[in-house]
Amino acid sequence: MRKTRLVSLALSLATALGVSLTLAPPAQAAPTDRYVALGDSYASGVGAGSYTSESGSCQRSTNAYSALYAAAVKPASYRSVACSGATTSSVINTQLSALTSTTTLVSVTVGGNDVGFSNILSTCVLQGTTQCVAAVDAAQTKARTVLPGALRNVYNGIKSRSPNARVVVVGYPVFYQLGTVCVGLSATSRTKINEGINLVDDIIRTQAVAAGFKFADVRSQFIGHQLCSYGEKWLHALNIASIGVSYHPTAAGQSGGYLPVFRAVAG
Repeated sequence: MRKTRLVSLALSLATALGVSLTLAPPAQAAPTDRYVALGDSYASGVGAGSYTSESGSCQRSTNAYSALYAAAVKPASYRSVACSGATTSSVINTQLSALTSTTTLVSVTVGGNDVGFSNILSTCVLQGTTQCVAAVDAAQTKARTVLPGALRNVYNGIKSRSPNARVVVVGYPVFYQLGTVCVGLSATSRTKINEGINLVDDIIRTQAVAAGFKFADVRSQFIGHQLCSYGEKWLHALNIASIGVSYHPTAAGQSGGYLPVFRAVAG
């Protein structure tokens, strides 16, 4: 009864003061965003399991950060065309067509395959430290000379098709925690691989900012969960039985690593 009288008093006071009271929308109200996710295996969710049947070899997972975001936020529409193995060229040729002038949110993770992530890791695992360092050095040269222009082409294509969209460019985690006792690759190889990933992420960030896009940097979020760390691993180690998932985020890496960073930037 006391609560009823207080509510009545508040309404009467508002009326007297000429104040219009409006109720806030319920928390579960669906936003109006029309969201499209683009990119490579880190965007499609390779390594996270639960792949959709329609995605085939693209291996789009319901545990990928974009799918988890859509499930939590419930945008007006959501579509992922991210695909395992995608490069900047294949994003342009096969994925940008999913964008329209009504698209309001775009995420994109791409660039690693342009500099040969998978080939580098195979070299490092199979051929030893000297060849590993040489492979990363060659990739870094390519990243500096080729990747900026390739990324600009992708970003310009996004802006052309969806000029009013918020665009979030999502980077890659650094694979190894250094300074720990760790079997497998040498400390020199692990350090060099991390160096290469940091260079690629920094180039992606620079080009994203230059395009007027936001950059979601996941590197700090994965600290303590990298390979050779003492915490729960959010990245698959080398897996001979299922080589394709090696060095990709687990389901926990997508939900605990990628999702919070993307959601903080995307809104």
